[in-house]
Amino acid sequence: MSDLPKPYQIVTTGSRQCKFYLTDCLDLFKQLPKHSVNVIVTSPPYNLGIDYNSYKDTLSRSEYLTWTETWIGAAARVLRPDGSLFLNVGAKPSDPWTALDVAQAARSHLRLQNIIHWIKSIAIERASAGAAAGLTRDLAVGHYKPINSDRFLNDCHEFVFHLTPHGSTGLDRLALGVPYQDESNISRWRGAGEGVRCRGNTWFIPYETIQRRDRDRPHPATFPPRLPEQCLRLHGVKRVQLAMDPFTGLGSTAVACARLGVNFIGAEMDETYLAEAVARTREARAPRALPGRATRMRKAELTSSTMKRRAEA
Repeated sequence: MSDLPKPYQIVTTGSRQCKFYLTDCLDLFKQLPKHSVNVIVTSPPYNLGIDYNSYKDTLSRSEYLTWTETWIGAAARVLRPDGSLFLNVGAKPSDPWTALDVAQAARSHLRLQNIIHWIKSIAIERASAGAAAGLTRDLAVGHYKPINSDRFLNDCHEFVFHLTPHGSTGLDRLALGVPYQDESNISRWRGAGEGVRCRGNTWFIPYETIQRRDRDRPHPATFPPRLPEQCLRLHGVKRVQLAMDPFTGLGSTAVACARLGVNFIGAEMDETYLAEAVARTREARAPRALPGRATRMRKAELTSSTMKRRAEA
């Protein structure tokens, strides 16, 4: 990738680099070699009239979908044959087709391999959680924007479409492994010997609580770094030589890459957002460990120890 222009900024983390470009993603895509990117995690403008600094989010439906197909086609060219595009798209209750139309626009370029549901807020009844959860009352957690309407429900969910060149990209499903609640399942189910199961396609990832939006989240539409982090882990961090976000925004994907030790390249048209993305990436720290292989190893150790004690009793 020696033909790329000089980056706006480079943030080095160990032997890895996060490169930021102040440019339109279509221009950056043109300069990237074919099959040069392993994973793309991104959230483009939704065309819902959001007030961005440097982009008018009010195209006609046909213009927006034509633009969407164009950038997805460009992304498909640079994606490796075993690569993944994780495309986060939301909608508004009065126009729920937006996200589904975006997925449809990708159909001529990539295969829809998985649909992940990003749950931003959820209510769990104590009785439904079961006694093992230890709840003393019903639980409501997460953040959402309340809707004042007698027609629509509060929108607590967005899509993450997992798109791949052939629909056959292998995943590290247990990198996001969830510990079994009942240890008897470890011996009952094939492949459960390490103590965790596949997390599935519903991910509860709340926004971090902030004090002032203009200071703590100075962008009208962004996702928390844990979302791209889980996407990268699911694809398989060891297989990622280069990750990309063509709509960098405040740099959540870059932050995830810095934490995981993955090379990153990103494009953003607005310098204010890009400068914030660079600052956030520089400040990135090691995240809280997600349940995965370390959990499985510890769980296996505990299970083995328990079985040994029972045998000795």
